[in-house]
Amino acid sequence: MSIDLRCTIRAGADEAWDYLASPGAFLRISPPFMSLRPVRQADSLRDGEAVLEPRSALPGPLGVRFGPRWVARHDPGGYVEGERFVDRCVSQPYAGLTGWVHEHTVTPGPEGTTVLGDRVRARVPGPLLSPVFAYRYRQMALDLDRVRHLAGPEGRRTLTVAVTGASGLVGTALCALLGVAGHRVIRLVRGAASGADERRWDTGDPDPSLLDGVDVLVHLAGASIAGRFTDRHLAAVRDSRIGPTRRLAELVAARDGATAMVSSSAIGYYGADRGDRTLTEETGPGSGPLAEIVAEWEAACEPARRSHARVVTMRTGLVLSGAGGLLPPLAAITRTGLGGRLGSGRQWMSWIALDDLTDIYLRAIVDPTLVGTVNAVAPQPVTNSQFTRALGSVLHRPTVVPVPGFAPGLLLGSRGSEELALADQKVDPVVLRDLDHPFRYPALGAALAHELGGEKVPTSL
Repeated sequence: MSIDLRCTIRAGADEAWDYLASPGAFLRISPPFMSLRPVRQADSLRDGEAVLEPRSALPGPLGVRFGPRWVARHDPGGYVEGERFVDRCVSQPYAGLTGWVHEHTVTPGPEGTTVLGDRVRARVPGPLLSPVFAYRYRQMALDLDRVRHLAGPEGRRTLTVAVTGASGLVGTALCALLGVAGHRVIRLVRGAASGADERRWDTGDPDPSLLDGVDVLVHLAGASIAGRFTDRHLAAVRDSRIGPTRRLAELVAARDGATAMVSSSAIGYYGADRGDRTLTEETGPGSGPLAEIVAEWEAACEPARRSHARVVTMRTGLVLSGAGGLLPPLAAITRTGLGGRLGSGRQWMSWIALDDLTDIYLRAIVDPTLVGTVNAVAPQPVTNSQFTRALGSVLHRPTVVPVPGFAPGLLLGSRGSEELALADQKVDPVVLRDLDHPFRYPALGAALAHELGGEKVPTSL
């Protein structure tokens, strides 16, 4: 069995080839809904090896992965610089079961476009592969468009970007996007550094030279907010953010403006129960344990602000990704036919697609005029009922079984239920709107389809 697909994108052939060869490309175009996840990109399109491993359905320490790895070896005999490369599955049992051979082609099209071609010979049903290539084409086309848009007429400057939390959901995607955008990434890790692209970060006493040569620090690290809101959990959330953020801000301040700081934050700043009021970057803090923690978290950046370094704070909404976070468990429940609105369903959900979030971070990194607080949310918030119906529509499942309002409290406790599961926040990204920032997925349905494999293969983008 074989499939032969073509898609025309608005990019030059050299640009498209460079993207595919860049660090991070393999992760960027690997769909989050596949049962295998990328763990190593081939060093070379000519003769390298790419590796995928089984994706765990469970988060954190419960996420044990079982099963063999998929190893795709690039075939030098099928390689033509700038035009074609071929990979073959060489690991068992996949090689024997599928006989996988994949030819990738990059062909110049009319008026500065490029035709991406994919011919797969394998014992795999075509309908299973179509969503994969629909994702790949859209991801690559939009990545190239956003990188080009942010580079501006003078072209892009290569930056050195240090990232904490680089192995998390957002950090992994952002580092890959920075790679295809041509920037150098230094991961700040808590264990021993391995290689020139890592530096050891002692959160309690960071080395004064930690940020030497760094143009922008992106600070994403922190204990997961999700969980039962016990005093112990809230202390872990707070302690993993306030002190480490302040100490990093002090290092940024010591750089005398040579390093900008982009720090994650959360829309929890506004409080959990805000009803129909529209919340903008100018809205003051709300009440509740999470709002208090987030306000302290943002204040911890003050040493950098006082030094006149450029500081951007990302108040992030509900991040939607098929690879982790909120969406996979909700999708799993909905696929069983047991999905339904939560409580009254009238509470507002201010969401953001993962790719839009990484675009916003990329903008904050490269745009020297962007300073201050940014609401990192999509421009079209929805109620919980609307979210539930959209998810059911993408997955072709009914969503008629409501979840009682008390149910989340059984897992999260009453405080956790109020602050997370039943949070009611209608947040508007005014700063981004005023900048005419382009969103890939301003509407929820398209975002869910992209993350969950609901797109059709396009012929052009």
